[in-house]
Amino acid sequence: MKKIVLAEDNSVFLLLIRLLLEKEGYQLFIAEDGKKAIELIEAQDPDLILTNIMMDFVSGLEVISHVRNVLKKQTPIIVLSAIGQEEMVIKSFDLGANDFMGKPLNPNELIIRIKRILI
Repeated sequence: MKKIVLAEDNSVFLLLIRLLLEKEGYQLFIAEDGKKAIELIEAQDPDLILTNIMMDFVSGLEVISHVRNVLKKQTPIIVLSAIGQEEMVIKSFDLGANDFMGKPLNPNELIIRIKRILI
């Protein structure tokens, strides 16, 4: 079973994504903020990381940077963000994100992107 760390502070969005991914058979580890996301990533060594950008304590950008520069891991990272400004998208990719989806997102498209990365 593939493990996914989901870092998301919006409880409604979190519930929707959680139900969707669990239905697809993924094992989910939920972090409501970036600090918890880093702890879960270090503890669980997930197959994929889904992260929001704007979160308490540690931002999604800092999570990406930590995974790539501190942990030195190539774990695939998909950014899910309502902040779809070009600057934020470019910064996410520069830090090492594999994909970026703006919110609101299409759940079926998210599943397709996840499956494509986890092949």
